[in-house]
Amino acid sequence: MRRAWWLIGGVLIAVVSAAVIGMVYVRVTGLKSRSTPGAIETVLARTARRLAVPGDVRSLRNPVALTPDVLAEGLAHFADHCASCHAADGSGQTEMGRGLYPKAPDMRLDETQRLSDGELFYVIEHGVRFTGMPGWRTGTEAGETASWQLVHVIRHLPRLTGAELERMKELLPRSPDEIRQELEEERFLNGEGTPEAFR
Repeated sequence: MRRAWWLIGGVLIAVVSAAVIGMVYVRVTGLKSRSTPGAIETVLARTARRLAVPGDVRSLRNPVALTPDVLAEGLAHFADHCASCHAADGSGQTEMGRGLYPKAPDMRLDETQRLSDGELFYVIEHGVRFTGMPGWRTGTEAGETASWQLVHVIRHLPRLTGAELERMKELLPRSPDEIRQELEEERFLNGEGTPEAFR
């Protein structure tokens, strides 16, 4: 009986301690997304992510052969789906990428490049909880192929050429303002009035 009370007391102390630490964390950080995670939080998060990836997935090598067509398709997919947070060059330097917590990583750097093909694939497919990284898994073979193509793109980002970057920038999704401006210019060129920008 005495042992049971010690166990209950230990569990209670652990729960209260965790609650206090959580409240202090919330109070100190304000849960602001514009701040940068501290060293301890970064190590804990990376360790948790590594533990979350099943060993058989971590050891996978990219089954999609790297060809110029595969890379071109992957770059176009990256521009359309990933560049809004990660930037066309993979730097993470976009308004959205800088506003996330943690910030979108510079995928050209060793922290990302050291991840195995399987780890990159897993992150693309399943996302990362408590971050802005969504999971893109569709459950289809075509979806998995697209994710493996993105693994090739991530590996290629440190060697991205100027021509590839320009092509990707052409493929970036346009904002409603950009589309509106383009339509106004087209109407003006067709003699249908003066664009709003010049009024």
